[in-house]
This record gives sequence, structure tokens and C-alpha cells, in this order.
Amino acid sequence: MPSPTSVRPTLTVTMLDRLGRNMVELITSAQDLAERDHRLEILTGPLAGTYDPQGAGKVLFVVFAAMAEVEREFIHERTLIGLDTAAANGNHGGRPPAIDGDMLAVALRRRDAEESVTSIARHLGIGRSTLYRTLAAYDEAIYGETLPPEK
Repeated sequence: MPSPTSVRPTLTVTMLDRLGRNMVELITSAQDLAERDHRLEILTGPLAGTYDPQGAGKVLFVVFAAMAEVEREFIHERTLIGLDTAAANGNHGGRPPAIDGDMLAVALRRRDAEESVTSIARHLGIGRSTLYRTLAAYDEAIYGETLPPEK
């Protein structure tokens, strides 16, 4: 056992949950720290401080690990509730579509007038590849096949 004045290595983490994904990993980490005679320093969160994972510190660490795991479960549950609420309100996340129905109608009229895809895309302010993908999806939905691209 080192003397109280000796310098011991310290593992520093921002929050306890950064040390492991669940209580088993956290306890395994605590045992590893104890075997190596290292201390643990937590920088932020309700458990901020320096802990010795030996003796009484080990018991404290296990309690903290259990609290961290419960907190992660609460966060996960709240996230799922938030996602369900957003979906019920019609928000499914992700990037908004590059082309809306009005833009598609303009693109189809111009394509029917044999205007080039490059010109149509430039007019709509979108990329050619976006327009090609959208027109191909439209053709597939309407005609059951993709029309050949212009030459």
C-alpha cells in the first residue's frame, strides 16, 4: 500500500457514464483501477470529484455506477417518448425534401417541353443529380419504369 503522500496515477473522465455503458462495465473498470492502484477523477455531473476505488471508495463507486445506469435508462426512455411525440405530431426527423410538389410540377412541365435537366435544375436551384433522382422516382411511381435520361 503506498503512503498517503505518494503520487498515484489518476484516470480522468468527463462523466461517469463515459467509463462504461452499464453497471457491469463500470464495476469491471473500478476493479481494474483498484488492481492498478489508480484513482478515478470525474470532472462533471452530480458525481464530480476524485474517488479511490479501494475500500470504502469501492462501495461508493458501485453506488455511483448503479445511479449512472439508472440515469442512462431514464434518458433513453425520455428520448423514446420524445421521438414518439414528435412522430405523432408529424415530425419524423431527417433532412427536408429538396423538391416539393410545386417544384416537381414545374420540372415536369419543363421536361415535357424538352428543356434540358441542367437548365431545369438551375432554374429550380437544385442539383442535377437531385432532379434526376426525383424524376426517376416519379416515373417509376407513375409508369412503373424509369424513362431513359436525355442524351
